[in-house]
Amino acid sequence: MKYAVIYEKTATGYSAYALDIPGCVAAGATLAETAELKRGAIELHLETMREDGDAIPEATTVADSISVPH
Repeated sequence: MKYAVIYEKTATGYSAYALDIPGCVAAGATLAETAELKRGAIELHLETMREDGDAIPEATTVADSISVPH
């Protein structure tokens, strides 16, 4: 399943979250590091949900970027 992940620049690097998986976040010094940590966080979060018998959230969020003149 593909989940949309939002990356935000922070004072020390980047943070990441997925709207479809509340409470599952990651942060790192670089975008690449944050992406790798986020992948692991999602995998672990979903594994824990399965073990607990919780329903796995559907991937419903769609992200896009739009260019506008400035």
